[in-house]
Amino acid sequence: MFLVLIYLTEFSFTTFKSPDETIKPSSWLNLFYNIDPLSGFAAGISSGLLYGSLALGLIIIVATIFFGRFFCGWICPMGTLNQLLSSFSSERESRQGARLIRANKYHRYQAWKYYILFGLLALAVFGSVQTGLFDPITLAARSIGMVVIPALNSALTAVAMTLSNSSIKILTWLGTGIFAAASGTLIYFKQPHFHGIFWLALIFGAVMLSNRVFTRFWCRGLCPLGAFLGLISRYSIFGLYKIHNKCTDCGLCLLNCQGGDDPHGNVAHRRSECHLCLNCVAVCPEDVLSFGFQFDPADYNPKPDLTTRRTVLASLAGLTVMPILRSGVIAANNRSFIRPPGSLIEDDFLERCIRCGQCMKICPTNALQPALLETGFEGIFSPLLMPRIGYCEHYCTLCGEICPTGSILKLETDTKFGSSGTTPTKIGTAFFDKGRCLPWGSGVTCIVCEEWCPTSPKAIWLEEAEIIDRDGNRSKIKLPHLDPDKCTGCGACEYACPVSGQPGIYITSAGETRDPNRSLLLRKRK
Repeated sequence: MFLVLIYLTEFSFTTFKSPDETIKPSSWLNLFYNIDPLSGFAAGISSGLLYGSLALGLIIIVATIFFGRFFCGWICPMGTLNQLLSSFSSERESRQGARLIRANKYHRYQAWKYYILFGLLALAVFGSVQTGLFDPITLAARSIGMVVIPALNSALTAVAMTLSNSSIKILTWLGTGIFAAASGTLIYFKQPHFHGIFWLALIFGAVMLSNRVFTRFWCRGLCPLGAFLGLISRYSIFGLYKIHNKCTDCGLCLLNCQGGDDPHGNVAHRRSECHLCLNCVAVCPEDVLSFGFQFDPADYNPKPDLTTRRTVLASLAGLTVMPILRSGVIAANNRSFIRPPGSLIEDDFLERCIRCGQCMKICPTNALQPALLETGFEGIFSPLLMPRIGYCEHYCTLCGEICPTGSILKLETDTKFGSSGTTPTKIGTAFFDKGRCLPWGSGVTCIVCEEWCPTSPKAIWLEEAEIIDRDGNRSKIKLPHLDPDKCTGCGACEYACPVSGQPGIYITSAGETRDPNRSLLLRKRK
């Protein structure tokens, strides 16, 4: 539970606390990502380099060689959540005795996670990091930060507002107390909203509810990080030691086993599945079981239960998916979506982005959203900017500072908005839809886009013109124009546009700095 509370704190919306605060992300915010060996390994083989503090994952790998899958039992927050829900599962309530013992023995479905791992690593070899879709660290981060915390914020705000507006004094005090206690932690100045939250909630709910049927089903059968550590832990020198001839087959070890690793006597222990929860040692009445630095290969089964044919098929499946993902229209040239400022060119971006959601959760305007199919299947849950939800704050560089893999580079503020003699970082360019723009299409005075434009000098400028209505009446109006060289594509104009539905001004990724092939003007033919 302590680790779960740390995780909730780590992925809270610090930038939504107050409209006047400028909060920089602290270095410990990416702690779990930095020590995640699977993210570092996958991003490393995909991009050919190990970015920043991702090398800290080597500490977990070395420790796993000594102690086995201790990360799954003692550190992983997703494992903590799964174990917490498994403790109250219907299986434990209704499957007492023999049925629960059978459920906690090793099952063949526990090999699925290794095949998922091989398929994901095959994708990474060809330059597409999809491990973040299944990695327990990124899965928990997306789910807690984009589903749980926003839902709590909405629910607590509604309850506190209802109580505060009550005519009963004690209820009013209670509502005020909720605001005072939860403000800045679970109640924020601005309610965060995320695109595709239904699918994020559905995935997280399915993972959590599976524990009602199988103890730690995700950890045992689907987790690629567990599989990665399981392959390494086959060489661990610290593990379970059994005195088989003293075992009475009481089954208490199996009743409390978290990993499904066969801790009972007269069978080989599956060290690659053990989470080192130590429950079996604690409940054994005969002192048959003990953990230590005993190295007796005859007493345990170090190899995961895999078949060569299925391993090859899983790897080939990953290799087959890659050209399919890259052969679509979006994967070719139709990239109208907008990436955060400082993002690498698209192919390099997909080589590093692990879909952790850190940039989206720290964005102060809620502009960065998880993609569904806007960027193709390969870019699902990766960050993109949706100007109708929020805009890129002119002086903000938080997304690059918080990105753990370098898919979004750190930008100095002068580099982002440009200083004297330097070109600003462009994420796109604005265009007018003159049929929907109020001054151009309807002859209605509106200067909102010019007022919101943050560049200096402004990219949007106004021209005073005379118009004639259908009755022949003359009047003067200010028509907005755009200077594409000054526009950075921040989206403030589209965000503020008062036209309902499709705005009168919109942003595309044309002219973005990160990709020279996305220049605004076509090259002249020779």
